[in-house]
Amino acid sequence: MIVRDGRTLGEGWHHRKGEAHAEAEALRAAREAGEDVRGATMYVTLEPHDHESTQPRCSVALIEAGIARAVVGAVDPNARTHGRGIARMRDAGIDVTVADDASCLALIERFAATIDSTLPYVTLKMAMSLDGFIAPRAGNVRVTGEIARERVYDLRADHDAVMVGAGTVRVDDPLLTIRPHRTRRQPYTRVVACETAPIPAASRVLAVPDGAPPGAYAPSIVLAPAGLASAFAPLAERANVVFAGAPDARELDLVAAMRALRAAGVTTVLCEGGPTLAARLLAHRLVARIVWFVAPRFFASPDAVPVLAGTDLAAAANGWTFDRVERAGDDLMLTARLPHV
Repeated sequence: MIVRDGRTLGEGWHHRKGEAHAEAEALRAAREAGEDVRGATMYVTLEPHDHESTQPRCSVALIEAGIARAVVGAVDPNARTHGRGIARMRDAGIDVTVADDASCLALIERFAATIDSTLPYVTLKMAMSLDGFIAPRAGNVRVTGEIARERVYDLRADHDAVMVGAGTVRVDDPLLTIRPHRTRRQPYTRVVACETAPIPAASRVLAVPDGAPPGAYAPSIVLAPAGLASAFAPLAERANVVFAGAPDARELDLVAAMRALRAAGVTTVLCEGGPTLAARLLAHRLVARIVWFVAPRFFASPDAVPVLAGTDLAAAANGWTFDRVERAGDDLMLTARLPHV
């Protein structure tokens, strides 16, 4: 946003990767409105980039436009720019203020976590009863209400992919779609992590959803142990089977699988369980953020299914920062930022 004397001259935002950055958009808007931006102040969420990319250097654009002051919400975590855009502008005489603003840092959280990482940014979504179970017995049970479920659809649309474990597919046979269906610059991907055995070839998560526009969904990805290639061969016609781990591995190497997912172009993942996959992701510190729904229900019984299972999580709870608590209808939604690899 470009401002002079309390009046906005131009605004802009970065619509998507490969298109004009926010600074260029704001300068364009000001030009089209016939505004002279010389001597004005530019407010930016992220430090104007100062490296070779698909777009011209924003730091240079601000200098050439005659901007007198820049207020930067967050320093660019990309090592190619980190501080260089600020230095270039200051050397050119622009008065630069770095705010380190919490809201700006939150906006670039995923970018900061993935820019120099070989792993995707993982949000873990789980829903449980007040006593810590996802169902009173094995089977497809709706834990939360409709408003919470709508929040989950929004979360899916906000990520590149949704992921579940093979157990969830075998028990629930979910679609894992975005609702309503929509096209995206990068088609949406549904991912199934198989620990030791393939899922049924007829699983709905492997099929193109009814009513989906062409190109809305990428072929589903099945993450599989590298040593079980022959067992997963029947799925190859319906899914992109990605093998991870040692050549003779009989169980899924989850860290290697997540690296393979990132190499396949998936940068952000929403994991929706089940209990074993969720616990393993937490134990390996692969989760960057949790979204935890708590329903006002009790499920405890000898057959009840716990929200997390199969892994010692004593060391995984260190360093969590809860930053949001809100109601979602009759349910409670908690979010936290986690330290991860």
